Amino acid sequence: MSLDATADAILERYESLKMRMLDCAGDSENFTKLSKEFSDLEDFAILIGKYKKAQNELEELEQVASDSETDADFKELASAEIENLKILIPKLEKEIKVMLIPKDAGDEKNAIIEIRAGTGGDEAGLFAADLFRMYQKYSEFRGWRFEILYSHDSGIGSIKEASASISGKGVFSYLKFESGVHRVQRVPVTESSGRVHTSTATVAVLPEAEEVDLKIDETDLKIDVMRASGAGGQHVNKTESAVRITHIPTGIVVAQQDERSQHMNRLKAMKILRSRLYELERQKLHAERADNRRSQIGTGDRSERIRTYNYPQGRVSDHRIGLTLYKLQQIMNGEGLDEIIKALVEFDQEEQIANFC
Repeated sequence: MSLDATADAILERYESLKMRMLDCAGDSENFTKLSKEFSDLEDFAILIGKYKKAQNELEELEQVASDSETDADFKELASAEIENLKILIPKLEKEIKVMLIPKDAGDEKNAIIEIRAGTGGDEAGLFAADLFRMYQKYSEFRGWRFEILYSHDSGIGSIKEASASISGKGVFSYLKFESGVHRVQRVPVTESSGRVHTSTATVAVLPEAEEVDLKIDETDLKIDVMRASGAGGQHVNKTESAVRITHIPTGIVVAQQDERSQHMNRLKAMKILRSRLYELERQKLHAERADNRRSQIGTGDRSERIRTYNYPQGRVSDHRIGLTLYKLQQIMNGEGLDEIIKALVEFDQEEQIANFC
């Protein structure tokens, strides 16, 4: 079906819903159902209206401009407006196509981000800490709420692993392409000879699932409680506040010990477990919809190297889309990361439009 035919079908459905809502004003259940679909199509209908209006204006102006009896000054004005419309219409077409892309169930959700030090010893832990701060600063830049769920320090300002919940509008849709292996090339602070080392850290971004999204059978869980280990005060060796939850069917294990109470640690562990299970199901559905198509942007698999941060050259390269920016410090400070993320989102949209429309 052509774009114009699809647009006409959507407008026809929108107008039909408007009439049916008037007819069933006394039927609250049916009215609620229809009004939900009507609301979902409203932005679509407004955009299509702009698109059709621009098309009609272009057709009319082209007729005026080609008419030999049209005043020369008016022809000049018409020609200028024609050029504007020829720029506007493709933009509106793209916006409509983006709206036609099947929605990712997780896009509007909050996200849980997990970062682990990879290869490279202490330097990998320092890089993992740098990435964690980068996402915290990026969240501040976007106006999102960043809540640390746990952080396992390994000394000298490095982390072995850390996790945070990020809340805000469309968080997962922005951060979902950050999953994978991030590589750093720099001279470690512990390196006396000044040689550049390569280290890695792994990032996983999960849509934060609510209880309504996923029901977990309590009989599928093995819950262990234990004394917390590491720094944390006198309570560490006196109370069994740490919690480890194993989801038996999948073998997923989540441990949480940062909170002082066993109850709070269990709540946080369940939050992470639910999100991991939800992401598992989301990926299965995505694979089915894509018919096993492997996009150039990558799968988001944590074993896939996605980006290199080269400190001597001050550059950051995203290997999936061939983007290199010489603004490493701005990126690590959060704000510059927006340029990479927007490029990834746009690339993904283009890929989906090519395969769907």
